[in-house]
Amino acid sequence: MRTRDVALQVGITERAAQRIAADLVEAGYLQRSKDGRRNRYSLNTERPLRHPLESEHAIGEILALLRTPLTADR
Repeated sequence: MRTRDVALQVGITERAAQRIAADLVEAGYLQRSKDGRRNRYSLNTERPLRHPLESEHAIGEILALLRTPLTADR
């Protein structure tokens, strides 16, 4: 997905989306690689969440919860 498309989906400017991506690269949450003229990003799922109260959990744990279908007891 292009940065422009992400920005449109979440209702921010393309430049704001680029700044957020750059901040996440700097913090180690995203890795950026070049593919011709394009940037490709991959998420480091082992990085802990930023907030001190949640820092014992990794990003991958949250993504796993989002991928798991809800059952009647959840």
